[in-house]
Amino acid sequence: MADEDFHLGAAVVSSDGREIGKLVHLLVGPEYGLRALVVKESAAFTGHGFSPGSYLVNDEFVVPVDAARSVTHDRVELSLSSGDVRLLPAYLSYREKEETSTEFAADEIGPLTASPEVPHWVEQLANKAADSLEIDRDENVMIGHSGKKLGTVKDVLFDDDQLVGVVIRPEGFFRGDVILPRRFLDRSDDAALFARIEEGDLERLTPFKPGD
Repeated sequence: MADEDFHLGAAVVSSDGREIGKLVHLLVGPEYGLRALVVKESAAFTGHGFSPGSYLVNDEFVVPVDAARSVTHDRVELSLSSGDVRLLPAYLSYREKEETSTEFAADEIGPLTASPEVPHWVEQLANKAADSLEIDRDENVMIGHSGKKLGTVKDVLFDDDQLVGVVIRPEGFFRGDVILPRRFLDRSDDAALFARIEEGDLERLTPFKPGD
């Protein structure tokens, strides 16, 4: 098994054969080594199918990379049973934060039990190290601090345990996917990846051809 086999959107299966969800995020460290997987649980695995009118408090959890027993392009098999998986830590957590009187009034109208949205007085936190870089499928890639969108993430590329780059689909029409090498990746936040690159540099990036 090699880290280049991990692909966003792959099915994730427990050791007892349960399909538990999809691979939605990869967490890499400051040296670009793969640290952990973030899996979004399927409705069947969460039990949501038994109560379809209910909202899920959290449906993403963190899987240590060494728990991946077998990996192909479309499937990740874990060494953990479905019972073990249910004990893994949630990726997002929530805590109370200070809010204005206007936000408080809005929350009184729409409490957590009646709305799928997180109320203003709750802060969402990701369960990852501060120096980890989160990479998501269809995540926006922004050009530095310019506020301009470079494109969206379509996949990730690994060579053994090192992140090589991300496959992005640039903005605009009639442009194929290209590889954004890791040297251009600056940082990430909850909404986007940021790249140290200029728009004109796109013309010099390597076209992505699956299987090369």
